[in-house]
Amino acid sequence: MQPEKFYYDNKIVRNFGIATVIWGIIGMLVGLIVAIQLYHPAANMGNQYTTFGRIRPLHTNAVIFAFVGNAIFMGVYYSLQRLLKARMFSDILSKIHFWGWQLIIVSAVITLPLGLTTSHEYAELEWPIDIAITLIWVVFGINMFGTIFKRRERHLYVAIWFYIATFVTIAVLHIVNSFELPVSAFKSYMVYAGVQDALVQWWYGHNAVAFFLTTPYLGMMYYFLPKMANRPIYSYKLSILHFWALIFIYIWAGPHHLLYTTLPGWAQSLGVAFSVMLIAPSWGGMINGLLTLRGAWDKVRDDVVLKFMVVGLTAYGMATFEGPMLSLKQVNAIAHFTDWIIAHVHVGALGWNGFLTFAILYWLIPRIYKTELYSKKLASFHFWIGTLGILFYAIPMYWAGFTQGLMLKEFTPEGILKYSSFLETTLRIIPMHVMRSVGGSLYLLGVIVMGYNLAKTMLAGKLVANEAAQAMPLEPVHTITPELSWHRRLERKPIKMMLAALVVILIGTFIELMPTLTISSNVPTIASVKPYTPLELQGRDIYIREGCSNCHSQTIRPFRSETERYGEYSKAGEFVYDHPFLWGSKRTGPDLAREGGKYGNAWHYNHLMDPRLMSPGSIMPNYDWLISQTLDTSLTAAKINAMRTLGVPYPAGYDKTANRDLDKQAGVIADDLAKNHMKVMKNKEIIAIIAYLQRLGTDIKASKTANNN
Repeated sequence: MQPEKFYYDNKIVRNFGIATVIWGIIGMLVGLIVAIQLYHPAANMGNQYTTFGRIRPLHTNAVIFAFVGNAIFMGVYYSLQRLLKARMFSDILSKIHFWGWQLIIVSAVITLPLGLTTSHEYAELEWPIDIAITLIWVVFGINMFGTIFKRRERHLYVAIWFYIATFVTIAVLHIVNSFELPVSAFKSYMVYAGVQDALVQWWYGHNAVAFFLTTPYLGMMYYFLPKMANRPIYSYKLSILHFWALIFIYIWAGPHHLLYTTLPGWAQSLGVAFSVMLIAPSWGGMINGLLTLRGAWDKVRDDVVLKFMVVGLTAYGMATFEGPMLSLKQVNAIAHFTDWIIAHVHVGALGWNGFLTFAILYWLIPRIYKTELYSKKLASFHFWIGTLGILFYAIPMYWAGFTQGLMLKEFTPEGILKYSSFLETTLRIIPMHVMRSVGGSLYLLGVIVMGYNLAKTMLAGKLVANEAAQAMPLEPVHTITPELSWHRRLERKPIKMMLAALVVILIGTFIELMPTLTISSNVPTIASVKPYTPLELQGRDIYIREGCSNCHSQTIRPFRSETERYGEYSKAGEFVYDHPFLWGSKRTGPDLAREGGKYGNAWHYNHLMDPRLMSPGSIMPNYDWLISQTLDTSLTAAKINAMRTLGVPYPAGYDKTANRDLDKQAGVIADDLAKNHMKVMKNKEIIAIIAYLQRLGTDIKASKTANNN
């Protein structure tokens, strides 16, 4: 039998590589602007489209789905062809995948600053874009499995296991978390509400980290690290244990984002238990990678590509130790809602995802261009400036997190909150935020230098768009060789591998989600909790549009420090009409769950126009455009009908009279403002958001609350 000649498609790899660098620079630049606004709010230049609330999700989406996403596809398309000894299944599907993914990213760049958002963290894009993501993900899956089916290598290497698990799990996560009821072309309401929505969102959010930022990168680590070091992976048996344990345990860990909330206690306990268990497979993967370099540490000292890999793996180990530690309730009580979480996330993002991406780019680009890297000195500069950037970023954020978490819980000997104003803690940590932006600038500088270095490398060489290769054709197998282990046999069956991975991730999914989603008694109702009025509903949508939940939480945990500061702790029944939930994941400002009635309408008016008038030193931006922009009431009826479809008990036919009630309530607020010499028309957006803020927490009789400016 003669070997077959074929060609690897390097052009698609190059395209995803270029997109990785470009979107990386853009996403990190937006992140730097976001960081600066946390101590200099005027950095938004008075523009509503560049405020922290609107572009913070743009930063996360650009870094996760544009930078990391393109890097994943670059690494998968390169390694998959060589591991399977086959060209990608379809050049046309490869092109559709590439350009479709870029268009999705561009749509995020356009819609998120416009305030078109679901507010679901890492899933903010509205329903038409969700459909596009689904279609492009299917294109990717067809292309990947088509290549697997036409392979010339029967055995599926460990990297491909991780790629298969990534594909099938992301598909499940995206579909379940994107159950939305469209109201218009770019507005929808989540099908789930309150506690149910929170559980689904953080089942998705944590596992988006697991199966988009982790498993595909582990697959690339298993392929590229042995190639870079010219050594076999340390342990095949450890890779089997690592893979199955990781994908089984990871899917259960999401509830640790919701500790001390109104999520049922059993779900919180499951999240904690599996988060602690997650240390074992995570460190198993890190150890498997680092021990692959045994006996090759001299090479690491001289090879900047391996330096990036070693620091990346070390950052992965640190992040996957810290994650389970943060899931312990005693630690979470201090760390949650503070900058400690920001530090934790960025150790993983900058160290693990960033440095592995840089290593792969430096190794891969010269090879497909058949030339040497333009400058090893510039690459070494990038390594050191990037490492310094991580340190200057993470250490101040840890410091800020510890400081704020402890300040917010401190009482005087007399039993009074020592820092009754949230703003006191905000002002205390501003120097740390300045240092954080310095670290981000250093890291971004390194990426720009890399972009220059790779561009010069490309110009010095010539892309081998179709790289010649040859391999023996795959012989048909009619019987399974008896001496093969069960896993070796499974590695030859891609569909069985996919189905096995699907079953493994669905076990935890069903056990955790189904009871809360299907058993109504798990979310008890409260008779005094009523649906939002039409004006309050419109105000809530403006609150979502402006990204207020990126800074303000709306859930009070059962700690004395929180009930003294904010009021009565939150109950599950308070959120039954909240589509989506707005509990938040970071407190840059105080919790607003009991904000209603605490201040007069005039206070909210002044606070939105210029927060520093009411709270000297506040880092909240001005929202002066709310006074000039007219409230769009054309969708009020559609919104009421959508809410009725979702089970919110508005009376039948209320959609026809909703705007009349809206107008009446708006008039009351406008008249009250006029008494305080604040003349504003009742049809302006500021009236609606004031109505929403004044409603918060008023359905439950609140205990005494402290001033939380």
